[in-house]
Amino acid sequence: MRKLVLTEEWDKVFPLSEKVNHRKVTFETQYGLTIAADLYTPRNARGRLAAIAVCGPFGAVKEQSSGLYAMRMAERGFAALAFDPSYTGESSGEPRRTASPDINTEDFMAAVDFLSRQEDVDADRIGIIGICGWGGIALNAAAADTRIRATVSSTMYDMTRVSGNGYFDNEDKEESRHAAREAMAKQRLADPAAMAGGVVNPLPDDAPPFVKDYYDYYITERGYHKRSGNSNDGWRTIGTQAYSNSRFLYYINEIRSAVLVMHGEKAHSRYFGEAAYRYMVEGRAEGYNTVGKPNPSPENKELLIIPGATHCDLYDGGYTEPEGEGKPKNLIPWDKLAEFFDKNLK
Repeated sequence: MRKLVLTEEWDKVFPLSEKVNHRKVTFETQYGLTIAADLYTPRNARGRLAAIAVCGPFGAVKEQSSGLYAMRMAERGFAALAFDPSYTGESSGEPRRTASPDINTEDFMAAVDFLSRQEDVDADRIGIIGICGWGGIALNAAAADTRIRATVSSTMYDMTRVSGNGYFDNEDKEESRHAAREAMAKQRLADPAAMAGGVVNPLPDDAPPFVKDYYDYYITERGYHKRSGNSNDGWRTIGTQAYSNSRFLYYINEIRSAVLVMHGEKAHSRYFGEAAYRYMVEGRAEGYNTVGKPNPSPENKELLIIPGATHCDLYDGGYTEPEGEGKPKNLIPWDKLAEFFDKNLK
């Protein structure tokens, strides 16, 4: 395992809860990459705990939303692991900020490996939470790994669908994909290390509401972090090339374990979560040229729409405007998530 130099100071975008213990850990994936993570456990816990691995959003780091989710779950009695994906944050991998459908799915499964080996964890009671782009990755991992007993996909993107079809499938045609492939091919020879840029900054006056939503989280004190690609210079331009030629959700209609898909009523990305849920339960695909069979275990699948919530409200619960002076909206139903995992990680 490659030795990582990890930051020992508390540099999260949220304060540490007095109800949990925290320590930094590392583990290795089957691709030989070393993952940096934060392990949160409830104080005064006894016996073997149910555990949850958390990751996301896509382009974020564990000091942001995933760490908050993990800490809140630890407050409610779970061992919870928030990790940086391969090539991201404090985890290993060169060149930086590169993504792969296979490697990112393995990141989740390697996190399950790690949790399964902990003395205070019950290896038969492990779940995962994926946020934003990692919501789709979480579903792909749950379809592949039967050790994952329960999955929450929060404010999810299907990164393979949006990479191949564009937003709202507006570029779902061969001509658009061919043009994109030609541009990527030229970029590989011109400058493969070039960065695509994070969230637009400064924010244009005519920015769409969902871009402002991202800005309000990633660029302001609310969620900015120096190691976050979305807060800074983004991803390598060719770093997500493999996503556009893949499709994540093909087998999610065969997931027998419990799944909760949670999305905001006002989220621009809501269609990803609703489509994933319908395909997972009914086999009715949207954005995919495929027809699946109904799920053999539909009774433990749930779609939860949070009234009034935007996409980024489910990163941290949301804040009212004006930015920096607003009050917490507390839109993430932490107790509902704990109830879901309590029920399905028995």
